[in-house]
Amino acid sequence: MFLLLPFDSLVVNLLGISITVLFTLLLVFIIVPAIFGVSFGIRKVYMKTLLKIFQWATLRIERGAKEKNHPLYKPYVNGIIAKEPTSLEEEIKEIRRSGSGKALDTPEFELSDIFYFCRKGIETIMDDEVTKRFSAEELESWNLLSRTNYNFQYISLRLTVLWGLGVLIRYCFLLPLRIALAFTGISLLVTGTTVVGYLPNGRCKEFLSKHVHLMCYRICVRALTAIITYHDRENRPRNGGICVANHTSPIDVIILASDGYYAMVGQIHGGLMGVIQRAMVKACPHVWFERSEVKDRHLVARRLTEHVQDKSKLPILIFPEGTCINNTSVMMFKKGSFEIGATVYPVAIKYDPQFGDAFWNSSKYGMVTYLLRMMTSWAIVCSVWYLPPMTRQPEEDAVQFANRVKSAIARQGGLVDLLWDGGLKREKVKDAFKEEQQKLYSKMIVGNHEDRSRS
Repeated sequence: MFLLLPFDSLVVNLLGISITVLFTLLLVFIIVPAIFGVSFGIRKVYMKTLLKIFQWATLRIERGAKEKNHPLYKPYVNGIIAKEPTSLEEEIKEIRRSGSGKALDTPEFELSDIFYFCRKGIETIMDDEVTKRFSAEELESWNLLSRTNYNFQYISLRLTVLWGLGVLIRYCFLLPLRIALAFTGISLLVTGTTVVGYLPNGRCKEFLSKHVHLMCYRICVRALTAIITYHDRENRPRNGGICVANHTSPIDVIILASDGYYAMVGQIHGGLMGVIQRAMVKACPHVWFERSEVKDRHLVARRLTEHVQDKSKLPILIFPEGTCINNTSVMMFKKGSFEIGATVYPVAIKYDPQFGDAFWNSSKYGMVTYLLRMMTSWAIVCSVWYLPPMTRQPEEDAVQFANRVKSAIARQGGLVDLLWDGGLKREKVKDAFKEEQQKLYSKMIVGNHEDRSRS
């Protein structure tokens, strides 16, 4: 029999002790609190410590930049061109008055009208309010996560050492810990929902399913070191309704599901995601669609309507934007989920980017790369607001109702309310948008002509 040398035996013993201590710490400080939904406040202390370090680093950079005459960080702004909310007719009227002094209804067409469209085109090119919603939100200060900011210059040895120490902590300590927690949470979710799925339908199955889901999502939240503040919990979604929220990241689902019990809606996937979906649907009535069914709008609407009409079923969680936006804005809500006549529970989610950028730029990063970026950030800090439930008014159509809900979410979350479709992230502007401006101008000219004919 092979006998271990004394040194090898010592290494094995130390490794075994380390694994035992690590597992015990995970069990006592993370897994058990996640089961009971409590927290020891360790993450908040961690966040406050990070804030103090960021403040010191930022002040040191600013002082060093002044000493060496280096440019400072440019603050993030929503736009570089000041725009006022005026109509096409008002702006053309102002151009005509300043140019020729004639009133708007004097000529049918003036060459100066062209300047309006030229100016609008140049403004859009210089300050595209759509494209910039799909890039990372700019920070005013350094968070020790990157040295790629074009304004960053070498300041001091202490700052460089601090940044290097941060890299070691994030990649050598936090990353392995978070991967272990994520693996634990996903494994428990698959195992727990599969076992619960074999139980007969009833209150016992519903109770166990709810707590298995909550426990596993809370473990996954801790795998991201997520620090979440929930506001107005009395407005949390209830059975038979639809929960709609702005969409910044795939982890939005985990953020909301760790505080509530929802029925998910989505396309059936293969691989690991497919295994998780098949296990979850055994314990909870989630709504999964085949790839061919997702394109059938009427089928999707019918399935959702059948679900919300059963008041015993869980509220459906939907992100009507259909794509991730960079935590600064809310873009057009698809009207489908607002047509079925259910009570809508709006939720606003706002992330704090100084600890880590939660935005998923899917056109730039794959899911694996994105998750790696999340797990090597300092933390995910966000606020969640549950807004009062909203119902469609008799005089409203689905689009108007969707816009009213979107405006309420944007107002509460401090986000910019945009009418543009998030699908422009991958597609060109539809001809209908171009034709709309042409119709407005044509209507203005033709309408003036008709009014003069009547007089």
